[in-house]
Amino acid sequence: MNFLASSIHTTSSSGKSVAPLILTGAAAGLCTYIATKKLITRNDKHSVNVHLPEWAKTEFDEFFSQKKYTNDEEMMELAVHLSARNVAENTGGPFGCAIFERDFENNTSELVSIGINRVVPLSNSTLHGETVAIQLAQSNLKSFTMQIPNKSGKIRKFELFTSCEPCAMCLGATLWSGVSRIVCAATKADAERIGFNEGPVFAESYKQLEEAGIQVTKLVLQKEAAAVLADYGKKGVIYNSSGSSL
Repeated sequence: MNFLASSIHTTSSSGKSVAPLILTGAAAGLCTYIATKKLITRNDKHSVNVHLPEWAKTEFDEFFSQKKYTNDEEMMELAVHLSARNVAENTGGPFGCAIFERDFENNTSELVSIGINRVVPLSNSTLHGETVAIQLAQSNLKSFTMQIPNKSGKIRKFELFTSCEPCAMCLGATLWSGVSRIVCAATKADAERIGFNEGPVFAESYKQLEEAGIQVTKLVLQKEAAAVLADYGKKGVIYNSSGSSL
């Protein structure tokens, strides 16, 4: 404002005042700023922010995605590592997930996406490790389902590895995601022991998955994953202890 005020009496070499030009330019700039600010604010109200923290992006690009995985333990090690690192970095809850595509001919698996719990940092109760991994996988594959045929017409096999048995919401997400298999580490009891509420999850819930053609494997590296939960329980935020979804 001081600049504009001091420019009111400025004249050009021809003797004409340049104040109107300066004021007009300033007004146009201000209008553009206000319009842009309103657009950003409006878009913020009508969009959802889902992203991984920088450490997870870096590890995915430089390490995890470069490896060929050959067994369940290797793949679950990644999910448990993600849960522990998420706690250490204070970027979310103690839950990690990774989705792989299995090549049965070569008996290897390639990493498709990773997910970690982002509920508190991103103010979104639906951003659990499984749902984040599913969303990123489908975005990368450009498909709303992972029931995708290969060139020969056979359905490709995607497998979800989670550091803890899923809550009610994530079981539903797994059912509709199109994965062919879910592999779990820690148990529902391990999560509830530190105060989390897993919702209505029963033996029949997993039967529903199996009836839909999704293979279920449990207790892979259970002790290691449970240790991450126990550590978090001593210092972390149990954000849904009142009964909302995990």
